[in-house]
Amino acid sequence: MRTVEEAERIILENKADLGNEIVLFTEATGRVLAENIKADRDMPPFNRVAMDGIAVKYEAIEKGNTVFRKIAVQAAGDAPAEIKALDECIEIMTGAMLPESVDTVIPYEQIDLNEEGAVVLSSIVAKGQNIHTQGRDRKQGDILAVPGQVITPAVLSLITSVGEEEIRVKKLPRVVVVSTGDEVIDVRETPKPHQIRRSNNYTVQSILKDNGIHADILHLPDEADIMERQLAHCLQYYDAIILTGGVSAGKFDLLPEVLERLFVKQIFHKVAQRPGKPFWFGKHENGVLVFAFPGNPVAAFMCTHRYFLPWLRATLGMIEKPAMYAVLDNDVTFKPELVYFMQVKLLMNNKAQLIAEPVTGNGSGDFANLADADAFMELPADKSEFKKGEVYRIIMIHRFRFHR
Repeated sequence: MRTVEEAERIILENKADLGNEIVLFTEATGRVLAENIKADRDMPPFNRVAMDGIAVKYEAIEKGNTVFRKIAVQAAGDAPAEIKALDECIEIMTGAMLPESVDTVIPYEQIDLNEEGAVVLSSIVAKGQNIHTQGRDRKQGDILAVPGQVITPAVLSLITSVGEEEIRVKKLPRVVVVSTGDEVIDVRETPKPHQIRRSNNYTVQSILKDNGIHADILHLPDEADIMERQLAHCLQYYDAIILTGGVSAGKFDLLPEVLERLFVKQIFHKVAQRPGKPFWFGKHENGVLVFAFPGNPVAAFMCTHRYFLPWLRATLGMIEKPAMYAVLDNDVTFKPELVYFMQVKLLMNNKAQLIAEPVTGNGSGDFANLADADAFMELPADKSEFKKGEVYRIIMIHRFRFHR
């Protein structure tokens, strides 16, 4: 049986290199960059006016001039106007290119303006004020975004600002989520007393969709021949297979045997954790990875977040963010020598600390609580008593939903 750390290390050692592809910038949001994005010119590309007002030569202010004749109105996008005398000004708008003959912008709030000109009301005017100078943000040739960055709306704004129409991104893995078991039926059917509706495959598919992967789904009955035939096809078409159920020690847990017949080499089976102890991981001779999670819905949910998503991020070459931690809000006792992934709600206290409140339930199989939880808190296996105020790692399962 592997430790959580060993399982994670082995999985990350098996990250894939699926190569790159070119997409239009309109389709790039959420993808992972595979190239540097460079500034094609200075940012801003000219001395840009930062406030509406009048543009003057500061020399006039130094000489005590407070009355100016307006000789032009310049909007953003207009060719720059120019003054010829120190007592002249240009009414100018935010975003406009600063004319070369002026060097200071005085905002509307500090002047009395009419059609003829302006009177400066403020006694405090600094040379060069309210001007965003050329190249102040970035210089031509500077790197604006790097491989491994997710193309967020902010990154997309940089891409479009430098005129990049086609973007090189990492190829996404082809993934199928496969549920197993004769006891589970379609969502649309009415279950008999001994049956349950399928949810694991849709749940895992939803997690992947939330992380940019549109996975296919498939269900297999507890029949070895059908499993073998269907999985043989999956091994030829997909880059990764996620299975839920059929990997424990029961008589009808057929997957390990079927996978062996399909030349999928077992790398490990069982991890010292709860939930998810029966987790099976293997690799086909053609490189396809098989993540076989237990059928316990909480286990499948947790293992997808704790193991598959890190593999996905590594495969896409994403810049990995530091692990997150939270302060335990209650004393907890957990006896088995296993890592315990405990469901928690999160809140922020007045000291800006992230606080983890355990979600009470009926054990690791109580998946109804997942709707209320924000994260799993990873409690180590080398102790059984966990005290309020102690800090442990958390695995986020919902975004930006901190309880108050």
